[in-house]
Amino acid sequence: MTQITHRPRRNRKSAAIRNIVQENWVSVNDLIFPLFLTEGKNKRSEISSMPGIYRMSGDLLLKEIESCLKVGLHTFCLFPSLNNKLKDKKATEGLNKKGLYPSVIREIKKRFPEAVIMTDVAMDPYSSDGHDGYVKNGMIMNDETLDILAKMALVQAEAGADIIGPSDMMDGRVGFIREALDDNDFTDVSIMSYTAKYASAFYGPFRDALDSAPKFGDKKTYQMNPANSKEALLEADLDMNEGADFLMVKPALSYLDIIKSLNDNFNLPIAAYNVSGEYAMVKAAAQKKWIDNDRVRDEILLSIKRAGASVILTYFAKEFALAQKK
Repeated sequence: MTQITHRPRRNRKSAAIRNIVQENWVSVNDLIFPLFLTEGKNKRSEISSMPGIYRMSGDLLLKEIESCLKVGLHTFCLFPSLNNKLKDKKATEGLNKKGLYPSVIREIKKRFPEAVIMTDVAMDPYSSDGHDGYVKNGMIMNDETLDILAKMALVQAEAGADIIGPSDMMDGRVGFIREALDDNDFTDVSIMSYTAKYASAFYGPFRDALDSAPKFGDKKTYQMNPANSKEALLEADLDMNEGADFLMVKPALSYLDIIKSLNDNFNLPIAAYNVSGEYAMVKAAAQKKWIDNDRVRDEILLSIKRAGASVILTYFAKEFALAQKK
């Protein structure tokens, strides 16, 4: 029999040995938990396409954050779900310093200064058109949108946001927002740019959660073509030079190659958004008992980390944190 010199199985022969040679680990410190804020008091409604995820009024959202902090989860990304009566073409509610979103951010930072709050900068939660940018004659107007986004970012920074998350994909918005923040003495507020945000079919449940689907057309003139990878390097180079502190890829699972490419080519931390459709598929299959929810969840998060993401936005964040406590 031919002698076998190299036996990789020797490093797999026990759990202890597998652990000491394991190359990648997922920690609760890597995770950001997206939360949905709605109007009213004592309101909590489950999103039908995202089992276990809820729209919550500010009072209940505060309790949710408190419970997350107790299990070691410290970073949250907030998304507002607003009444259609508050929406208009210029997303003016997004500039309202006394509005629901900044008011709740202020209360969170007052009650839980240790919590890290990431916000969303885009017009679609506040727009009657449902698009991320200003619409004129059926066109998404890039440069006209930038001023609105910068003012929105300032409102959020003044409320206490730690990280601003421009999710709109307008050209030049990172630089425009960075300049506005710096000119108003918010130099310590970070920007996590949605650098490579693809025009994906995996966003459906999220749009259900916020009722933010576009009222006409689609988002393909500003979100990226799923067929393109080199374009992500261009977007990342622009965002880095404009002052981004993190570069994000969204979605995660179908774009692991993009996560790796950005990690290989840029020295900024790479974030990835494990989006609503990815979460919903796991939950639906697990409910049918076709897969093991916990094992698949952990494998997905590990794959994103292995690809090069140091930050993962995921709806699995709290259940992962709870599992680590067991």
